[in-house]
Amino acid sequence: MFIEQALDFKNDWWRYFIGFIIIFLFWQFIGAIPLIIGLISQMDFSDLESLQALENPNDMFSMIGSKNTVLTLLLFSFLVGFLGLFIVVKNIHNQNFKSLITSRKKVDYSRIIHCFLVIFILNSLMIFISYLISPSSFEYNFELEPFLILLLICILLLPFQTTFEELLVRGYLLQGFGIAFKSRAAAFIIPSVIFGFLHILNPEIDKLGYGFLVAYVLMGMTWGIFTLMDDGNELAIGAHYANNLVVFLFLTADWHAVQTNAVFISVEEPNILSMIIPMFIYYPILIFYFSKKYNWTNWSEKLFGKINVNYES
Repeated sequence: MFIEQALDFKNDWWRYFIGFIIIFLFWQFIGAIPLIIGLISQMDFSDLESLQALENPNDMFSMIGSKNTVLTLLLFSFLVGFLGLFIVVKNIHNQNFKSLITSRKKVDYSRIIHCFLVIFILNSLMIFISYLISPSSFEYNFELEPFLILLLICILLLPFQTTFEELLVRGYLLQGFGIAFKSRAAAFIIPSVIFGFLHILNPEIDKLGYGFLVAYVLMGMTWGIFTLMDDGNELAIGAHYANNLVVFLFLTADWHAVQTNAVFISVEEPNILSMIIPMFIYYPILIFYFSKKYNWTNWSEKLFGKINVNYES
């Protein structure tokens, strides 16, 4: 069982508390050093307009360089966070890193690839169908050279961002809260809420309000269901990478957290309800599909049952 694996290692609650702080420092402080250096090197501290640009993330990032440069620096912080997670798991918990990914004997890459393809195709289709229905809501933005650089960045660095977030939230924290509270419900719900609040400083929240955190929580709960029902993080890893890759490559907007040289720019004024309501249809369809493909059973026990602290692998 995915959560119970962590019982074979050092799993005191304080280890997770200290571990999370260390991971956060790697991710948000050490990993952000190149971005901060890039920003400081371009600032004119005697210029009031330069200082005022710090109030707007898009203006601030535009000072550093091209969108691809900024994206590279942003994704680098997740690479450092991934390193921090690996160090914490191996040294504070003496835990096999694979056990953070799956309960299977080895990582099932076919699951990652299948889930990636399903969500990549579906999300891409939804964008292009929306474009065909309402082309005035989009601005065509394709430029070959910056797009190819973007594609390379997404292949080399984006997997570290999405996999790090999944292993941190749906691996490390899910196992930690599950063991601490001896409850699968706690393991399922608390990390999903944390995942939502990790995005609280995103420009999307400033644009749409705190209610849009529901979108991130719903996504977190869906990936959490994938992880608990499938006894592994493979599906969530594939899903998260596909979700972010589609947005980075095909659709950007001036209110997105990350600006990219995507094919389209959304120029339509966002509406929180029109963005959240479809999720209540889309995510259940995904859950139903994967539940049938991988024969998920015993839902109540796997999502809301007690954690057996006397479990032996």
